[in-house]
Amino acid sequence: MSTMEQTLLHLKLRGPQTAQALAGLLQLTSMGVRRHLEQAQEKGLVSFEDNPGKVGRPVRRWRLTDRGHARFPDRHAELALELIAQVRALFGEDAIERLVAAREQAGEALYRARIDGKTVLAERVAALAAARDEEGYMAEAQAREDGGMLLVEHHCPICAAARSCQDFCRSELDVFQRVLGPEVKVVRIEHQLSGARRCAYTVTPASTTS
Repeated sequence: MSTMEQTLLHLKLRGPQTAQALAGLLQLTSMGVRRHLEQAQEKGLVSFEDNPGKVGRPVRRWRLTDRGHARFPDRHAELALELIAQVRALFGEDAIERLVAAREQAGEALYRARIDGKTVLAERVAALAAARDEEGYMAEAQAREDGGMLLVEHHCPICAAARSCQDFCRSELDVFQRVLGPEVKVVRIEHQLSGARRCAYTVTPASTTS
């Protein structure tokens, strides 16, 4: 993976970053990272925003543009949109609902197979994150101080389809709740379709939820 690709990956996973922070992650000089960022900017892959710093000097943070995000897998977004539109036009909204339900059942079966036999919450969420990661969601599981877990998805390979049919997102949340079990509460706290840079879910033991 080239240095520029590594830079884009860090911006995808971590959100807006300064050149200095990226230099630490990449083990390069700030000047070297700025050169890669400027090259990426010329290609329309990144942009920057200057914010006031603690001592008055602006802090420049770099972020991915839409073209930069498009460098990551999208499962042929245009084809997905076209197929959804054709199904809706030919067979109506009921057919879309059946399509979502079929995808939901297949996903639930896959995740249950990966989680089966694991009783510890952290292991269950980690197994789910691993399955989602293999599907292109760039997913990871993180422990929380309250004893719960955080499921983070840095990329949505079906984002275009989800924008056209938001039942896909509702369906995924329902599946997560069912496969992780009634003893936990799954809540989406960040959502790419609402403008967040990622999707994130808290998974909290039911005994600690209100």
